[in-house]
Amino acid sequence: MISFHQTDKNVTFTVKVVPRASRSEIVGIQDDAVKLRIASPPVDGKANEECVRVIADFLGLKKRQVSILSGHASRTKTISLTETTLQATVGRLNALPSLEARQPELPGL
Repeated sequence: MISFHQTDKNVTFTVKVVPRASRSEIVGIQDDAVKLRIASPPVDGKANEECVRVIADFLGLKKRQVSILSGHASRTKTISLTETTLQATVGRLNALPSLEARQPELPGL
């Protein structure tokens, strides 16, 4: 379950980024964060820029409404959204599949 925080001006949540993927996409929810695959390498802020773009596109926001609050040099980042509501954000992100490890079914049990 993603942990969201809302203030008067923004909504924040955590993302986990996998850089140098074959394509940039939001994969799903893992633990308490949104998991992203980013095609850009983590060099000169390119992966951070791509992270902002992917999130903005998915949520139907402008890039200026999405920013990275913390984790600029980390795979785990805190994202801030402005000019949107918590309900709109939660509605879109909770529609993502859960990536929690599922226990395999054992035959004959």
